[in-house]
Amino acid sequence: MDNICHTLTGAAFAEAGLKHRTRFGHAALMIAANLPDVDVLVFATDTPPVAFRRGWTHGVIAQALLPLLLTLIFVMIDRRWPDPMGRRRVRPAAMLLLGYVGVFSHVALDWLNTYGVRLLMPLSRDWFYGDSVFIVDPWLWLVLFAGVMIARRLRAPRAAMAALAVATLYIAVMIASSRMARQMVVTAWTAAKGAPPARVMLGPVPIHPLRKTVIVDAGDHYERGSVEWWPKNIRFSPEQVPKNDRHPAAVRAAESDPAFRGLLVWSRFPYYELAEADGGRVRVTLGDMRFSGRTMFMATTVVDR
Repeated sequence: MDNICHTLTGAAFAEAGLKHRTRFGHAALMIAANLPDVDVLVFATDTPPVAFRRGWTHGVIAQALLPLLLTLIFVMIDRRWPDPMGRRRVRPAAMLLLGYVGVFSHVALDWLNTYGVRLLMPLSRDWFYGDSVFIVDPWLWLVLFAGVMIARRLRAPRAAMAALAVATLYIAVMIASSRMARQMVVTAWTAAKGAPPARVMLGPVPIHPLRKTVIVDAGDHYERGSVEWWPKNIRFSPEQVPKNDRHPAAVRAAESDPAFRGLLVWSRFPYYELAEADGGRVRVTLGDMRFSGRTMFMATTVVDR
């Protein structure tokens, strides 16, 4: 999810009463809810971002260690700048609890979308996908923001608790609807084509929770489609996107170009576009059907024919 959603989630937990457990509780929850995204620093290096993002800092080892680091930092801040009135100190055990609440909420929310998260890093590089909630969901923003504001202004922790409950229910419904729609798509595809698809992904779309986008792996190509719950409708586009993954130029680019190798670490539905280049060479572009056409999720190189 986006960092606005992560921050609002941390704020909602704080206003639900957790901020009172220790000094700096409110700040700690909002920071912890964003802490795994420290891996954005990879953008300042030459490492392909998608090859590193949502990996080391989101995996099981980081989930265990980041709250400990957060607690250590706030204990040091507390000792360096104690409360002037001497009324409150950082309670390490409580701070550690808040750290885990924030970090776990971050990883859980990141799992919900189609981008994926490597939950078991560094023990496993496998990606996990919830395919249920769009990465920027204004409905979650609205619910959490309302809960936080009401709780702060009225000093009513139950408002924040209610917002968290509504957000959780919304997420559960989105997960269930995605699973149900996926089965519907597989059934419709099998009936139309005479055989089940190799793979299917249903992804959420912005703003509209009753609509899903569809990507079907049909073997040597991909096809797109859509699902709507109201009115109930399943459609497949006639357009086919060839994978070209066995073309010699595509294979050569994937093996020799670091940007291609990095992108393939993250890619879920990779495809190659081929075009003539100067000198009789071939321009190869690698993309992923989930984010087709977005240059930040593509790589291009020129190789011999």
